[in-house]
Amino acid sequence: MILLRRLLGDVLRRQRQRQGRTLREVSSSARVSLGYLSEVERGQKEASSELLSAICDALDVRMSELMREVSDELALAELARSAAATPSEPVPASVRPMLGSVSVTGVPPERVTIKAPAEAVDVVAA
Repeated sequence: MILLRRLLGDVLRRQRQRQGRTLREVSSSARVSLGYLSEVERGQKEASSELLSAICDALDVRMSELMREVSDELALAELARSAAATPSEPVPASVRPMLGSVSVTGVPPERVTIKAPAEAVDVVAA
């Protein structure tokens, strides 16, 4: 099962780490407890829109950018899940426009791991 809170937490952590900042620094700037921010980053707590706004402000990242990256991660996770569930089937047409040029067929489920940045992605698994 793909959990949105985990994807969101992963993206928040990467944003923070790209800036070389600690949990303590961001939690202080966002006025969120260190423990709660840690739980959000680990996907253990659901963040409200108010909390996300405060974290985005602390990270100096627009929420739309954060959500775009989460959306890209979700699309990749769905693609991997789809390929793992039906390795002999092509990628569903509804997923293709989200990822640009993608073709995944006949990939053994244990070999499906896709990690990519939020930029445009061209993935071909043969």
